[in-house]
Amino acid sequence: MTDAAEKPRFRLGFLTHVQGRGSDLAATYRNAQELFVVADELGFDVGWVAQHHAPLGGGGLPSPWTFLAHAAASTKRIRLSTAITILPLEDPVRLAEDLSVVDTLSGGRVEIGVGSGGSQAEYATFGRDITRKRELTTEGLSVLRRALANEAVGATGFTIQPPAADFSDRIWQAVFSPDGARYAAAAGSNLLLNRAAYGFSEPTDEVQRPWADAYLARWDQPRAPRIGLSRFVFPAKDKQAALDQIGADVLAAARRFPVRGAFPAGLDLEEALRRFHCFYGHPDEVITALRQERVLPVATDLITQFNPAVPDHDAAIRALELIATEVAPALGWQPSRDPGGDRQLTGV
Repeated sequence: MTDAAEKPRFRLGFLTHVQGRGSDLAATYRNAQELFVVADELGFDVGWVAQHHAPLGGGGLPSPWTFLAHAAASTKRIRLSTAITILPLEDPVRLAEDLSVVDTLSGGRVEIGVGSGGSQAEYATFGRDITRKRELTTEGLSVLRRALANEAVGATGFTIQPPAADFSDRIWQAVFSPDGARYAAAAGSNLLLNRAAYGFSEPTDEVQRPWADAYLARWDQPRAPRIGLSRFVFPAKDKQAALDQIGADVLAAARRFPVRGAFPAGLDLEEALRRFHCFYGHPDEVITALRQERVLPVATDLITQFNPAVPDHDAAIRALELIATEVAPALGWQPSRDPGGDRQLTGV
């Protein structure tokens, strides 16, 4: 590892898939909005949401930019982003308009993570060919970039309204291979790495570190590269208290994943937690484990999430508090009062 002076800048984020318990979706959405307010008050740098058109257990969010517009009105400094917006299922010009509107309303706090998704049902619903998902993502991202650069798109002389601010360093791409990482670097996108490496038996960080290295090796832009590392992080009073909130959900999710070829069948809880690369337990246990995480030393953004678990709302708030007051500070992060402010990652 390099010394502290050479380490990349580090922002703290949290990601919600907007899930709850039961059928009261209005309560699920209100609770997710409250997490943004809590994270804003705790000093988190970025709040992220995941887009899902097909329903998840207890919710899911098909319209992230409507949600983030509401979050913008309820918060003061936290930045607002998606991990991810499913780009092939969007009209990129309309998406650029939404981004520019929310960015204007929020005082310039918008970023966006894009990817191809992978649900056959969602692609069929929107009349898209899932076998062309990579091609569609590339085409859509090209149009989105031009629109956000206030270039003419769709018709001669047409540019989006309101005119977009500078998004050149605010577009993230989710990747799942070294080739994908090199492609994102060549395009000048920031890199998003998922919480778990599906389809691999090796530890997630062992799989993903070469992807991050490939991205950094290919990067040739004048600005510094940025790597967003999504990780399942759930601190609690102790390991058993954490497992009481997350264990059943993680095991149930792991047992659904073999249908998609992501995990082998018949996993027990311990292996399910390993496959989801979970950091859980007392804050000291979480800190110790994160200090051994292989990708974190080159990450510029740590994006914490609880999915596939759906902890009780009070427990989720408490976990955010522990992340912001104990876990992240032990890794060198400190909250900033300046919108978009960076920290130095010194403790990993």
